Amino acid sequence: MLENYRQAAQALKEADALLIGAGAGMGVDSGLPDFRGDAGFWKAYPIHYGRSFHELANPRWFRSDPALAWGFYGHRLKLYQATVPHEGFAILLNWAERMPAGYFVFTSNVDGHFQKAGFDAERIFECHGSINFLQCQKPCHEEIWQADASTFDVEMNTLRAVGQLPVCRSCQLIARPNALLFGDGHWLDIRSREQASRYSQWLRQVQGKYVVAIELGAGTAIPTVRYECEARASTLIRINPREAEVRNGGISLSFGALLALKSINELM
Repeated sequence: MLENYRQAAQALKEADALLIGAGAGMGVDSGLPDFRGDAGFWKAYPIHYGRSFHELANPRWFRSDPALAWGFYGHRLKLYQATVPHEGFAILLNWAERMPAGYFVFTSNVDGHFQKAGFDAERIFECHGSINFLQCQKPCHEEIWQADASTFDVEMNTLRAVGQLPVCRSCQLIARPNALLFGDGHWLDIRSREQASRYSQWLRQVQGKYVVAIELGAGTAIPTVRYECEARASTLIRINPREAEVRNGGISLSFGALLALKSINELM
């Protein structure tokens, strides 16, 4: 494993460009819940034992039971906004800003923690959107606006929201997060498409250069981030305590994000 760390450090020293791929495991070291599988979800939200994450993370609840929908998403929004990104984000940013051909972040996380940690918002592609922005649940128009969780509270014994729930500025229906949910046919991907366009432009700029992808906490259940890093990297560094397997030429580190990043950084 020490040799793998040495190889990772050497690859980062030689890289022209850095692609940072991040899944849900990236936030665990910041103190965020591990939603891995139903067991992780029920541990984080025991009140909903027996109802899966897939069931609750569905846009239909904003129509049929808005207090339940905003109990779940409002709690997550408040948690994400109150949580400080762990030290590993700063380590990544330090590496990224040294790259001759720059960097880009490709993440399935909706918490906005890369922006919060100081990464350039113009260099982040949130492929599943962001909980920090809202949209109409219908939607009656294509406006996306900043989320504000200060108007309501969440009763943790029932995980239901109480107070003034977010509403659409035009039709006054209950608003919803501008994030891709399960069974979602109404997600407004305008913001995400703009990010995707900037990402594609960067990929064209680094074509033919030595691109190192460092992938953190991205699992196989929803493998979007894993596939993207595999497709774009000259060398892939995969950091994952459970699913760190890589193809030939990749570097596997079976640890959590923070420990692995600090260990690589010491060698650099």
